[in-house]
Amino acid sequence: MRIEVAKRLQHTEEYYFSKKLREIDELNKQGFNVINLGIGSPDLPPHPSVIEALNYYASLPNTHAYQNYKGIPALRNAIAAWYKKFYDADINPETEVLPLIGSKEGIMHVCMTYLQEGDEVLIPNPGYPTYSAAVRLTGAEGVYYNLKEENKWLPDFEELGKQDLSNVKIMWINYPHMPTGAQASQTFFQELVSFARKHNILICHDNPYSFILTDQPSSLMSVDGAKDVAIELNSFSKSSNMAGWRVGMLIGNQERVNEILRFKSNMDSGMFLPLQMAAVKALALDKDWYADLNNIYRARRAKVYVLLDLLNCTYDINHVGMFVWAKIPQQYEDGYQLSDKILSESTVFITPGGIFGSAGNSYIRVSLCTSEEKLQEAIDRIKLI
Repeated sequence: MRIEVAKRLQHTEEYYFSKKLREIDELNKQGFNVINLGIGSPDLPPHPSVIEALNYYASLPNTHAYQNYKGIPALRNAIAAWYKKFYDADINPETEVLPLIGSKEGIMHVCMTYLQEGDEVLIPNPGYPTYSAAVRLTGAEGVYYNLKEENKWLPDFEELGKQDLSNVKIMWINYPHMPTGAQASQTFFQELVSFARKHNILICHDNPYSFILTDQPSSLMSVDGAKDVAIELNSFSKSSNMAGWRVGMLIGNQERVNEILRFKSNMDSGMFLPLQMAAVKALALDKDWYADLNNIYRARRAKVYVLLDLLNCTYDINHVGMFVWAKIPQQYEDGYQLSDKILSESTVFITPGGIFGSAGNSYIRVSLCTSEEKLQEAIDRIKLI
């Protein structure tokens, strides 16, 4: 019996990390004990009070029913207060907040809400591979805009404006940028809003890294007029160490939120109430939580710099986020070649930059989601190459 997969899946491959993790698992079964410096899944726990809140509400007899698709008022109010406190952005919790079962879910919801065959979408190169996959699944076409190191990994609006943008409906953008760690200024965000208004393009800003190794968290929603032309996805995964909990949020004006809710309500149900109450607690943490977390990441980043120096890679110490993006030496054809060499000779896995697009071929990316001890062990192994 042969059942073909739907057309939308025929050109959609399994996620790179899904395949790579199986390969690493096989090596570990053979006793190689691979050190994985590839994936940005926080290895640190959430704040104890967050876990306590989850346990408390999960133990109650009346917290296990289906929940409202828009989330409980306490969570929406906490999200709006968090945006005001840390981003200085005014958000209406009744109409401009939509809690998500992870912001990756939100990427698909946005694409399925607005895109269909014949539409085009601007996608960063390099960029998060999920943008491309989600766009492809809708039948729309991804149009890649190249980000360059010499332009600080920011899009060139003048160059983009010369293209035919008449069929472009959405532009995916992400700052602090993954994978490079580049930051965007308020001036840049203002230019982005003007660009979107001029070309009638919906900006989708993916913002999960704004608290990691940054002095001042930033949000597109703090810019005047942003809600008229943009939505923003945010997450508890990185800033609160809650990656596996799958709690995220979407911020936008009332019209956008209601449109996306029409799709979301047909795809899932409301989030588990104890998770929502734990998220409320996470959002109430003060700046000391983020400062302590960043002290850990800062020490780890120093170790990663040592590792990259051993590999003769170059990097920008002003970049932020949960990874270090580094240019490979010229003797390697691309990041895949260097990554494979390190894995085979040192049993250390480092992500090749090419998985994020052709503009990343000459780079590798190292995650900070590993202890200093493990990073030192990786350094010691690489010294032996």
